[in-house]
Amino acid sequence: MTQNPHPHTQLALPFVPPTGRSEEPAVVSESRRDRRTEVAARRVRLNRAERSVQEEQLEAALSSCLPPGKTLRLSLTDNRYTMVAVRRATAGYTVRIHRMFAGADAKMVRALARYVVHNDRRASGVIGDFIDKHQHVIAQQPRRTRRLKVRTAGQVHELQSIFDRLNTEHFGGILQAQITWGPGFRHRQRSQRSIKMGSFSVEDRVIRIHPILDQQNVPPYFIAWIVFHEMLHGKHQVVRRGGRRCFHSREFLAEERTFPDFQRASAWEKANIEHLLGA
Repeated sequence: MTQNPHPHTQLALPFVPPTGRSEEPAVVSESRRDRRTEVAARRVRLNRAERSVQEEQLEAALSSCLPPGKTLRLSLTDNRYTMVAVRRATAGYTVRIHRMFAGADAKMVRALARYVVHNDRRASGVIGDFIDKHQHVIAQQPRRTRRLKVRTAGQVHELQSIFDRLNTEHFGGILQAQITWGPGFRHRQRSQRSIKMGSFSVEDRVIRIHPILDQQNVPPYFIAWIVFHEMLHGKHQVVRRGGRRCFHSREFLAEERTFPDFQRASAWEKANIEHLLGA
């Protein structure tokens, strides 16, 4: 569960869809290309010995579709969860993209460019379809064994007892997942306007709760709501709507509202989110 999404975006499995993100108008890149000046987008080059030919080729193709004068730094990854991650800055873009996109055709490159530059919704749908058709590439990747350090007991709140109670009361005791406090955190910058209070890892079936909630002034019913929300991700499938992945379907949201303290927890969040961001 994320509040006030970060300025950079990513497409992930599951997608890290920016919840609550305002829709931006779709931009057709072909119409812009005819009006470009002679100045080409600049690429930030790393040591060539450290880069693959595939990275160089995809970076060159994508750079040709970017606005004039913008820099591009692209790297290919084997990340099983995040397929496309973009960090936008005034000077240009830093892109981490799954290796399945190496050798992408011109149509896909243009869609990637629209997503990188404009966070375009239609381009996101095209990319999502491409990812769906290449699931076998991800499935063939050897999984790295992750060492999970489970920490359920906080200084104030104990997560396992919350999970077990909710599992019995709302899921018939059959939901299989581990739960833990996330890693420690530093004091947040005043300019930072987002906080990811919880997450659910689909493949590992691990719920992580942000340790910033382990405070005396955070009521147990609010933490229980966050845990309940993440448990619902373990029950409800991701659906596609309008070419995009939807992690909070109508069914998901309807069931979330059955949480006994839903209204009280929502009200507490609205009243205290600024305090949490400044913790």
